[in-house]
Amino acid sequence: MKKAILVLLALLPALSAAAQAPFAKYLDQAEGAPFIVIDKQALTLTLADATGQPVKEYGVSCAVNYGPKKVRGDHKTPEGTFKINELLNAKGLSHDFKDGKGPVKDAYGPWFLRLDVPGFWDIGIHGTPFPESIGTRATEGCIRLRNEDILDLKSRIKLGTVVIILPDPA
Repeated sequence: MKKAILVLLALLPALSAAAQAPFAKYLDQAEGAPFIVIDKQALTLTLADATGQPVKEYGVSCAVNYGPKKVRGDHKTPEGTFKINELLNAKGLSHDFKDGKGPVKDAYGPWFLRLDVPGFWDIGIHGTPFPESIGTRATEGCIRLRNEDILDLKSRIKLGTVVIILPDPA
């Protein structure tokens, strides 16, 4: 019993550090800078600092279909580690969601943060004219945030910010 208590006491600092920096396991991918972790299962986007400590969490919507993006039009969100390679002012951009309603103006909200997903030019993190979709599987592949949240996130990141998109549950 005494030995078990000593072992537990020895492990407490490591357990405490893990609890304080739940995203520390991604630090090698984050290149020593603040980074983003998108959890497709929990439908959250977390901005973590350079130590893996969460700074801010936002609700998201991701693709309708489960699994990693493989081909254009599969309505899946990619999985893996990417970087933001463009901060696009999306005000006024429209998109036809193929729902019979035609093009929707401001379809991406105020900002479109383009990701460097190999083989796909049009995957990113952006705002939405459909805030009710946050917390659901509703996109064609992008990660959608409320407009006020994309404004806040954009103010906290820069070009080259690492984005880690966790896989869907198996």
